[in-house]
Amino acid sequence: MTRLPKWADLVLVPVISLLLAAAISAIVILLIGGDPAEAVKVMVDGALGSPYGWGYTLYYATSFMFTGLAVTVAYHAGQFNIGGEGQAQLGGLGVALVCLALPWPHWALALPAAAIAAALFGAAWAAIPAWLQAKRGSHIVITTIMFNYIAAALIVYLLVEVLRPVGQISPESARFGPAVALPNFSQIPGLNLIFTKKVPANVTFLIALAACVGVWVLLWHTRLGYEIRAFGKSQSAARYAGISAVKVIMLSMLISGGLAGMMSINNVMGEAGRLLQNSSEGAGFIGIAVALMGRNHPVGVFLAALLFGFLYQGGAEMGLWTSIPIELRLLMQGLVILFTGALDTMVRMMLAPFFRKGAR
Repeated sequence: MTRLPKWADLVLVPVISLLLAAAISAIVILLIGGDPAEAVKVMVDGALGSPYGWGYTLYYATSFMFTGLAVTVAYHAGQFNIGGEGQAQLGGLGVALVCLALPWPHWALALPAAAIAAALFGAAWAAIPAWLQAKRGSHIVITTIMFNYIAAALIVYLLVEVLRPVGQISPESARFGPAVALPNFSQIPGLNLIFTKKVPANVTFLIALAACVGVWVLLWHTRLGYEIRAFGKSQSAARYAGISAVKVIMLSMLISGGLAGMMSINNVMGEAGRLLQNSSEGAGFIGIAVALMGRNHPVGVFLAALLFGFLYQGGAEMGLWTSIPIELRLLMQGLVILFTGALDTMVRMMLAPFFRKGAR
């Protein structure tokens, strides 16, 4: 198959995949009696047409950036970490324990401690599958997805039996103190000129941007990043060059799990103000699509996270203000995943004839 130019691989293939997903979504909307033009208008207005909509879009995008970066780091080491959902839930547990442990006087003091706890808990949950892969040869996909279910069961047990306040019926932790609440965009100087009303997007968005830069520096400007990418390209060649397989697998998965765990700063500390049963909100699985669509590069992950944030918020608005069910949002996300992942080769084959002549 003809190798596509880099610009086509990075830009044209994802754009065509998006257009194909949008076309099929439009057909489905027509088949259920809806109006695709109305659906698009409502989605755009609801997600991008106001500061309120942008506040929700960026809130969702923040979570997807963390989980997308988590998949990206593991991918470059040749590991497919699909355990971001469980790692994020354990990260939420770390955030909750830190926020409930002390009477924090200010969020600026609690945030670094919560971020470290989230990263450590997420990394710890990724460490066992990583060790099984590095030492026992267990398939990372199988072990990480199994740990998602174990994490969900563990969180339910802790919320019901340990963290639930006496006399409370719902399985959730006690609320964090008001001093721990992270400032949202309407409380940040400069941004409050745009976001004049309270929105869920908060200071965690800035941390997510810093994480994108940090992953870029790690993978392309450090010795460890070189070892990770070399091992991911060819394990046998990397071993021959003296790169430790155990070191790369363990460190890449620990970093990956830590990034997934940090997602919970946004949800648990920034929005809910307590630990809930489904604190990850499905972001662990969406992170896989974000990484695939972003070509496993931090810049691409950032852009893909914005897209999925738009789909998440726009889909909710569509379900609220039209007769089209909100579940169609899942269909749209699934189609994007299908074309950017499983059918990526098909899109490349469609484009190959247009570049074959130039290749000669």
